Amino acid sequence: MPAVLFVCTANICRSPMAAALFLARLNSNGLHPEQWLVDSAGTWAYDGQAASQNAILAMEKRGLNIRAHRSKTVSSYLLEMFDLILVMEPGHKEALQVEFPHLASRIYLLSEMAGESLPVEDPYGASLEEYEKTAAELDSLIERGLARILSLAGFDSEVSSD
Repeated sequence: MPAVLFVCTANICRSPMAAALFLARLNSNGLHPEQWLVDSAGTWAYDGQAASQNAILAMEKRGLNIRAHRSKTVSSYLLEMFDLILVMEPGHKEALQVEFPHLASRIYLLSEMAGESLPVEDPYGASLEEYEKTAAELDSLIERGLARILSLAGFDSEVSSD
């Protein structure tokens, strides 16, 4: 089963939005999201927190529901379940590669999937409009980087054959 983990800082804004957007992208491309393991976590998360209200609202404007999301902190156990770990900022990438060197080859900036090397800025505490901009940026990066994400996640075309 292909597996992708999205990581941000607190796991209440960017990474849960990215996970929801990625699952929607899989669905819209006929790639059977139920046959994937997709999740999110945070480098400095407090376990059990709901997604931020503006993240929830930004996703609802896109027809996606992240109300059931609860934050979790990255751990070796969690990271080892995923073929691909996509982070939002260079600091996330560096911290995870240093703390989990045996998994370093699985860790990338989300923007690297689209041929860039830029952070996705944290909208925490900002207006709903800023969250919507972040959601649009995440969706664009996922769309433009989808082929590379699928490849690095170990996607096998047989997964989607029904």
